[in-house]
Amino acid sequence: MLNLTRNWWLVLIRGLLAILFGLGALFWPGLTWLLLIYLFGVYAIIDGIAALLTGIVRSKYSPRWWVFLLEGLVGIAAGLIAIFQPGTTGLILILVMAAWAILTGILEIAAAIRLRREITNEWLLGFGGFVSIAFGVLLFFQPATGSLVVTLMVGAYALMFGILIVMLAFRLRKWDMMGANSDVLRSVQS
Repeated sequence: MLNLTRNWWLVLIRGLLAILFGLGALFWPGLTWLLLIYLFGVYAIIDGIAALLTGIVRSKYSPRWWVFLLEGLVGIAAGLIAIFQPGTTGLILILVMAAWAILTGILEIAAAIRLRREITNEWLLGFGGFVSIAFGVLLFFQPATGSLVVTLMVGAYALMFGILIVMLAFRLRKWDMMGANSDVLRSVQS
């Protein structure tokens, strides 16, 4: 804890960056969505290269080396598509989210029907399933709305996270100052 309190300013910088990102996502959601896609693209390329290298190294030791090689090529291809065709990447991501929401909603409704004799207020689960399905359908027919909603959610999270981290940084600063004062008192008393 002592090292963290002395470097409280690093925690503060992390919190401030999260706040800036959160504000950017809330006020410029289109730009933030594009940035997230580009970051995914860079990550996928780096991960793909790592998997590709793993496949090459494992080719001497494992008969399944080609799986890593294939994974690496797919990762690199996905990353390049994300960087050079971000609209396509964003659309696919939204469609996957839409399919997930609809399937989850169907399963929630089915669970509510099956549980209606075993629990009370099962209608809440069923209603949650209906909301999930409605959200999924909205994403399918209005994918731009989906990217906006996701970006705003990420922005709100980053903003809240940043505020909490800044508060932690100032608490760490206070603890550091208290520790420094006690060190001074100890040296004076000696």
